[in-house]
Amino acid sequence: MRALILAALLASAAAPAFAATSVTLRADVADADGQVTLGDLFDGAGAAASVPVAVRNGASIVLDAGQVRMAALRAGLDWDNARGLRRIIVRGGAAASPASAVSATTPKAGVEVLTWARSMNAGEVVQAQDLVWAKLAGAPVDAPQDSDALVGMEIRRPMRAGAAAALRDVSAPVVIKQGDTIAVTYAAGGVSLTLQAKAMGAAAVGQVFAVQNTASKKIIQAVAQGPGVAAVGPNATASRDSNLRFAAR
Repeated sequence: MRALILAALLASAAAPAFAATSVTLRADVADADGQVTLGDLFDGAGAAASVPVAVRNGASIVLDAGQVRMAALRAGLDWDNARGLRRIIVRGGAAASPASAVSATTPKAGVEVLTWARSMNAGEVVQAQDLVWAKLAGAPVDAPQDSDALVGMEIRRPMRAGAAAALRDVSAPVVIKQGDTIAVTYAAGGVSLTLQAKAMGAAAVGQVFAVQNTASKKIIQAVAQGPGVAAVGPNATASRDSNLRFAAR
């Protein structure tokens, strides 16, 4: 009997002194004074709401989700990060109220998706601060799981602030424009030649496009490698695949 009582006492002593409070990430993450706190990040932070997490010096700040979760745990808060977020974008300004964060025609806001933090024009390149997580009634079928899929890409058509972001909204940025004078390189078997050509169309990194040799006027197909640079020949396919992977990061 004594052994059983002792075992029970040891088990209770080893148990945590308190259970962490479950919290959810706010739909509109923002801070008003430049100091990002747990209360700015989470609903239900309670007494830990004033615990500082980071200092925002610009219009927004990007936080590592793993570090945020650890900071929350140290303060007795449990955020499960069910969506597996890698980054949290915090903008400056007061957080929107639940009533204003969701359209009056939206019956229920329960899906966390990436949305545009500001209205954007076609041709703009997406930056981390242009995206913010928010809860909406639904998500596009091609909604990105992480902002990395959009950052560095080019907007294809005008985007409205607050709208859900989708992969179809962006494309790889154009690095060569029609009419540009570019350097086209041929490399094979240790031999490398470079010629000057005129781009007959626009191209993003890794795309095949037509170029015209400025000397012979012959039109050939090349692979865009970067601003003002393209490749032809047997190494062009490998270069295309490599550059496409780089552009999609």
